[in-house]
Amino acid sequence: MTNIDGSRVIIVGAGLGGALLACRLGQRGVQVEVYERRPDPRRAGFVGGRSINLALSTRGLTALRRVGLADAVLADAIPMRGRMMHAPDGRLTYQAYSKNRDDAIQSVSRGGLNVTLLDAAEACDSVRLFFGHRCEEVDLDRPAVTFIDEASDATVLAEGDLVVGADGAYSAVRTRLQRTDRFEYAQSYLAHGYKEVSFPPVDGEFALEPNALHIWPRGGYMMIALPNPDRSFTGTLFWPYTGPHGFDALQTPDQIRAYFSSQFPDAVPLLPRLVEEYQSNPTGSLVTIRCDPWHYEDRVVLIGDAAHAIVPFYGQGMNAAFEDCSVLDECLDRRGATWGSVLAEYSASRKENGDAIAELAMENFIEMRDRVSSPLFLLRKRVEHTLHRWFPRWFVPLYNMVTFTNIPYAETAKRAARQWRRLQIATLFILAVTAVLAILLIKWW
Repeated sequence: MTNIDGSRVIIVGAGLGGALLACRLGQRGVQVEVYERRPDPRRAGFVGGRSINLALSTRGLTALRRVGLADAVLADAIPMRGRMMHAPDGRLTYQAYSKNRDDAIQSVSRGGLNVTLLDAAEACDSVRLFFGHRCEEVDLDRPAVTFIDEASDATVLAEGDLVVGADGAYSAVRTRLQRTDRFEYAQSYLAHGYKEVSFPPVDGEFALEPNALHIWPRGGYMMIALPNPDRSFTGTLFWPYTGPHGFDALQTPDQIRAYFSSQFPDAVPLLPRLVEEYQSNPTGSLVTIRCDPWHYEDRVVLIGDAAHAIVPFYGQGMNAAFEDCSVLDECLDRRGATWGSVLAEYSASRKENGDAIAELAMENFIEMRDRVSSPLFLLRKRVEHTLHRWFPRWFVPLYNMVTFTNIPYAETAKRAARQWRRLQIATLFILAVTAVLAILLIKWW
């Protein structure tokens, strides 16, 4: 087994998770080389084909604090303290995320955050970054990675003591692991895709309330909007690919205008480039990926979407990837001697939590799409907040545990189930006692 001190780590992928891990390992003095297929976003501009803003919450902030970047990132973030639901008739309903006003998810720029992390990683003397390098092959046993330098078409061989697959949902590193014996892999696509539209500022100000996540729930499909530092909003359509409310149903400018006017009438005046953006912006797919194990001996490990791609409806994709980095760092603190012991502990502890947040994200999709405007749902949320306010140690809503704590994802689901079981038992007990007292009073009188 290889000692960690003095080892050399090859990270495939310089996105959010890869850049953060490079930064932390660099701060530890580990020799790190990071290879990324895309050009350097600090010079070529951000090119990702994915949502331009993300929701940063407690888990992600915890990881950023470990590398000393939380304050810098928060300086450019916009806090969202609740959901603003838009009914078809334009009526607004606000729902706070928490009883505590300080609890907020932060809208951050994906590109800006990536640049911040890359700058911090490159500031470490032991970290080197290479862009425009496409991963061609992974040798698990050396370990080594073969890249193609897309500028010169030259072959580049990078050898190290550990290879980290941080190369996203369609990971080349994970693809190589899939050819090993007993490696388990599964992927599933939603029947829905996503497309982005933009809400520019109106007279230099936000077109919508900036401190809220805006949702247009329509049952089976929805639109959401998150604020940006330039006072615009990024809107995202989550629709089926096909059907009367699907992306393929709108082909002409007249169809696009008519549909939005009927389904999202209050948004139409705020979307001046609606037709152009709808027709030109790509439609992205939504995939959930599960695999096991997340490491190979003491030589290869997966983080982020490479290990556990999830749908975005709990706002936890980036936060889960950052938490991977935190947990790996904690394993280094506890074990510290060899990569083998560290990777085994990391993989075992994170796998169940990756599966848990994948399930929670799917459940939250149905909640956001179908339930958030329901009076019964709103009543349940008020009950949860009231119980949390009165009994903060006894009752914490599931959303709060996932978003505003570092409780492991798998444990949050178990605790939430236990809380509601206790509440049901307590309610039945109170009803039974009330019934007995009522009977006794009737007999007394």
